[in-house]
Amino acid sequence: MIAIIDYGAGNLQSVEKALRHIGCDCRIASSPDNLSGAAGAVLPGVGAFGEAMRGLESRRLDQAVRDFVLSGRPLLGICLGLQALFESSQESPGVAGLGLLKGKVLRLPAESGLKIPHIGWNSLKIQRKGWLLDGLSPEPYFYFVHSYYLQAEEDAVSAIAQYGADIHAAVEKGNLAACQFHPEKSGEEGLRILRNFAKRTKEAAICMPNG
Repeated sequence: MIAIIDYGAGNLQSVEKALRHIGCDCRIASSPDNLSGAAGAVLPGVGAFGEAMRGLESRRLDQAVRDFVLSGRPLLGICLGLQALFESSQESPGVAGLGLLKGKVLRLPAESGLKIPHIGWNSLKIQRKGWLLDGLSPEPYFYFVHSYYLQAEEDAVSAIAQYGADIHAAVEKGNLAACQFHPEKSGEEGLRILRNFAKRTKEAAICMPNG
């Protein structure tokens, strides 16, 4: 079973619909107890970094997410969910992220002359496929909606997009993966990513003590 983490940041239904479309058993998890029995989890979200962290903390999901990742079970962050996995964001100075991966979130540069927020389809330059991006075309297109972008430590970066800056658009480290774009809104390439996540979750469930 895959838990879709509800911390008040929205975007739950489209993720749930996409997962069910590819045959996944999933449920909304709004408390640590809801999350504890899942074999895999998705941290979605749209909105502001500071509000996201307050939502996680108020529901005691911040430590629950950290514990989930430390247990070795797969977790996929999407959009704001990716940003929350890191240390900080220019959007909310002084607010700490989950700190599960090293890096910072910056505002897209206005001097580029490009429209902000970045809304629409953008190609990826894949750095390494790992398990998340396995089976994708060489330069796949995905759907983005964001005003802030990730600069992560290089060893976690699996794909880069260009939009006025080098956006670290997908990351992967062990059982933890995340993407700035929305796979649930990105057609067949997006469904491929969700299938890769579902496969990783199934493999992890087999290895769990009660799997």
